[in-house]
Amino acid sequence: MGAPGLQRDRRARLPPGGPGILRPGRPVEGLPRDRVRRPGRGRAGAPYRHWRGRRRGSAVNRLLVVRHGQTEWNVAGRIQGSSDIDLDETGRKQAVEAGPELARYEPSRIISSDLRRAVDTARPVAEITGIEIELDKRLQERGYGPWEGLTGSEIAEQFPEDHRRWRAGEPLQHPEIETWTELHRRTAEAVRDIIESDVEGTAIVVCHGGSARQIVGGILGWDQAPTSSLSGMDNAHWADLRRMRSGKWRMFGYNLGVPAPHTIGASPLAKGQLAR
Repeated sequence: MGAPGLQRDRRARLPPGGPGILRPGRPVEGLPRDRVRRPGRGRAGAPYRHWRGRRRGSAVNRLLVVRHGQTEWNVAGRIQGSSDIDLDETGRKQAVEAGPELARYEPSRIISSDLRRAVDTARPVAEITGIEIELDKRLQERGYGPWEGLTGSEIAEQFPEDHRRWRAGEPLQHPEIETWTELHRRTAEAVRDIIESDVEGTAIVVCHGGSARQIVGGILGWDQAPTSSLSGMDNAHWADLRRMRSGKWRMFGYNLGVPAPHTIGASPLAKGQLAR
């Protein structure tokens, strides 16, 4: 896919060295000036499943991969993909509840997809810790093109053959729908930049159902088949990944969070449906 495109926000503070390729788009509303930073160009290259990361100097040694809070489209079972959908009331409450729990990990960085549902999920922990939110477009959900906004039954009606392949786990050939390989590659580039940075400690990465699974599977060295079989996390839940002395990564927790009893397992993704 090449270098990622990053959306410019006139309120965002760019780091030294400037941004990568910029593409104009809708700004994130209501985020204070000192809470948003956008990264520079990521390095192109192969996915990260065959490397262990740096062994010398400072580096991130713990990664919390967080799925965003609930949206109305989650409840309706509509494909969100790269569409910029807000959190609903429940999702905002989930983010507030998750904030103190995530803050207890004492993060040194908070990096979020630039879509509002992810940024607004990251906001409470950023406000508690005083850490600015870095926005990275490469953490967005898989792009579903003409499927975005549709339910599974609507996709089956309008795109019957593609829907059959999708449900069978076969590769999609639609030119406007991102492949799992493309999603894996761009999320790999983003995470490589995070864990090889000069900032040590714990990084919180707030993203989406599909991109979260690709990050977890990729950093653990899994191929696509086991990665795709990984159960989706509930909204505002996270995976806890830690780097061992050997340089290898291990998962110490999955689907961690503080849900109210009536929301446990309520999301379509957690029920086993495909990424939203």
